[in-house]
Amino acid sequence: MDFKQIEAFVNVVRYKSFSKAADATFFTQPTISTHIRNLEKELGVKLLDRKSRIVEMTPQGAKFYKYAVEMINARAQAIDALDSDSDNVKGILEIQSSSIPSVTFLPELLAGFRREHSGIQYYVSSSDTQTVVDNIIERRGEIGFVGEEIVSNAIEIVKVATDKVVMIAPLSFDIPDKISMSEAVTYPFIWRETGSATRKSFEAAAVARGYDKEVFDVAALFNDMDSIIRAVEAGLGVAIISERVAQSAGGQFKIVEIEDYNEDRSFYMINLRSISLSPAAEAFSDYVKSRI
Repeated sequence: MDFKQIEAFVNVVRYKSFSKAADATFFTQPTISTHIRNLEKELGVKLLDRKSRIVEMTPQGAKFYKYAVEMINARAQAIDALDSDSDNVKGILEIQSSSIPSVTFLPELLAGFRREHSGIQYYVSSSDTQTVVDNIIERRGEIGFVGEEIVSNAIEIVKVATDKVVMIAPLSFDIPDKISMSEAVTYPFIWRETGSATRKSFEAAAVARGYDKEVFDVAALFNDMDSIIRAVEAGLGVAIISERVAQSAGGQFKIVEIEDYNEDRSFYMINLRSISLSPAAEAFSDYVKSRI
């Protein structure tokens, strides 16, 4: 096997598509397909399931993937070690991010780092905190940003930002600027999925104050922050979101303070301890830490 075959496999897994992997790496789709076919032939196993519209790994592919990523990173580190030009940081940096970092402080970090290293390209996948952690463990990304502190010997974690959590409410609800937790839990809620750190934080705070989270009137569940904001504007219910997101959204809703819920949220950068980061990921990690 050669590195072009391995890189083709990793990129198809990243983008879950032969055509998207080809676009991202400036190869043709037939070339990507040929590299994967030759790799599977040499290994004697099927690595990818091509039956559905979204390409997924087979069990054998999942086993091979983590080693493929490490081989690519080791090759990049070896080349970097022989290159005396410290500004020659380039490549595709795969980042996993929960929703709040991806729409608040992460874009600024990405832009700032790329101004220093124009050869960097980003692939950013946005989801909830638990999915980010799972993807980092499965090596679907080298750097992650999450909304809760992860306690795991396998993961290195660095606090990078703080934010306040607020309620946003439809203008039609005519809610006062400040309400109590007992008043807040009476409104219909629009929630993120269960892996959301914001949701878990608020539910834990409500339970600690004697409220059963099962009594919440859940109007809807969304996995997209913009959809939540639009649903609040439409009058579907209230939502608990980042103050930064609320202030930057500029939407037709009201920001409401919950008087007995005044907790700051912290956000963290994570990566696996057990693997060496690629030169691009290591340089980005150092850049983020230098700006804390």
